[in-house]
Amino acid sequence: MERAERQFHLGLRAGDVGGYAILPGDPGRCEQIASYFDDPRELAFHREFRTFTGTLDGMPVCVTSTGIGGPSAAICMEELAAIGVHTFLRVGTCGGLNPAVRAGDLVIATGAIRHEGTSREYLPLEYPAVPDYAVLSALVAEAQARRESYHCGVVQCKDSFYGQHAPETMPVGEMLAYKWNAWKRAGVLASEMESAALFCCAAARHVRCGSIFSVLWNQEREAAGLDQDMNEDTTSAVTVGVEALKLLIQQDRAACGK
Repeated sequence: MERAERQFHLGLRAGDVGGYAILPGDPGRCEQIASYFDDPRELAFHREFRTFTGTLDGMPVCVTSTGIGGPSAAICMEELAAIGVHTFLRVGTCGGLNPAVRAGDLVIATGAIRHEGTSREYLPLEYPAVPDYAVLSALVAEAQARRESYHCGVVQCKDSFYGQHAPETMPVGEMLAYKWNAWKRAGVLASEMESAALFCCAAARHVRCGSIFSVLWNQEREAAGLDQDMNEDTTSAVTVGVEALKLLIQQDRAACGK
């Protein structure tokens, strides 16, 4: 599509947004995230894709929801990249897999298991799904600065929510359980649904991406009889994500001598 045209799914044109984007899954979280911006305003709401724009430290930024899963997340990244976004920060939720990860903790992905289909249409399976180092480092720096309870490591990405939560009902349930146990033994931190696709799409389109999650629940802690409380408050993940984006803007300005 020509840059002057509206993007098919997002309904945005070149010039509508700046070079930096925060990507939650839930359209309902966009307004919360946009409240951290200066002069926030809603630009578009098509299907699962809701976009607000504004500024951080004087730099145009946006927040666009991706919906659930790799296919819609990749569409969102593709269309934002086509109109000039070069830095993406996924802020969302996950379920804990490692028993050390508690509900309410933050998880910063250093890599993602490609147990989904979208990334395979970008890169061969041998290619690792990993975040951009500058984005990863900014997330870690801000989590440390705020003294958050956070974990850095590998996350698992899936396409089927119920393949994880009700594998015994699936014809391939034994395979799903086998792989889940393998990831658990390898120390994988958490399970979510978008980062593998986003990391591979970012690599293919030569843009930057990183991910931070708030842990909702940990089914492995529950199974082990450990203390467990559902936590749906994403404020810490959002705050760290926004502050990390500010840090990246500052670093980019310094690199350009501005």
